[in-house]
Amino acid sequence: MVENRRHKRSPVDIAVEFWERGLARPRVGRAKDLSQGGMLIETSDPLAFSTEVVIRLPFAQRSGPTELSGVVRWNHAGCMGVQFGLLGARETNVIAELTKG
Repeated sequence: MVENRRHKRSPVDIAVEFWERGLARPRVGRAKDLSQGGMLIETSDPLAFSTEVVIRLPFAQRSGPTELSGVVRWNHAGCMGVQFGLLGARETNVIAELTKG
């Protein structure tokens, strides 16, 4: 399989909350890989392809939890792949800290 990602994904195991943009019904899952471009989320309740999503990394940084915006690019039973939208400096830094190793 040809790898088309611009950013190498790093394995992680992080509890996340996520929801469809504009809706207030949070769902839960675990981020299993992460990069500046996106993440794979294991969940029993994946969102549909092309859904705009907000992902909250619930652990607190100094200024509180981090929220990332993205779009669901694929889903299967039990997981989904999310491509991030534009990231600010704070979000980019949080991802860099989580993926260094």
